[in-house]
Amino acid sequence: MDVFYALAEPNRRKIIQILAERGQLSATEISEGFKISPQAVSQHLKILLESKLLSMQRNAQQRIYRLDPATIHKVEEWVQETERLWDKRLDRLDRVLEEEKKNAKKQR
Repeated sequence: MDVFYALAEPNRRKIIQILAERGQLSATEISEGFKISPQAVSQHLKILLESKLLSMQRNAQQRIYRLDPATIHKVEEWVQETERLWDKRLDRLDRVLEEEKKNAKKQR
C-alpha cells in the first residue's frame, strides 16, 4: 500500500495526528475522536497498517496501535528532498530575475 495513498484521506491523517500527540492507543481509544463508526475507523487503521505507517500489537483482546517511526522518517526524508529540489529551482529563478533586472537597467 502506498504511503501517500494512505495519507490522502483526512480521517487517516487525523489518526496519525492523534497517535503522534498521544502515543500508542487502542482502536477503541482512537475511535472516540471520530464521528464515523468504529468499523470505519477500523478500515482506516487497516490501510495505515498496510502502508506501514502504523504498527499494531495485540494485548489480549485489545489491539494497540502506534506510529511506525521508520516509515514516518521515510516520508519526512521525501518531503525534505522535495523541498530541497524546489528551493534549488527557486534559487535559479532568483538568479534569472536578477540578471533580467540588470539587463533592463543597462538598456535604459
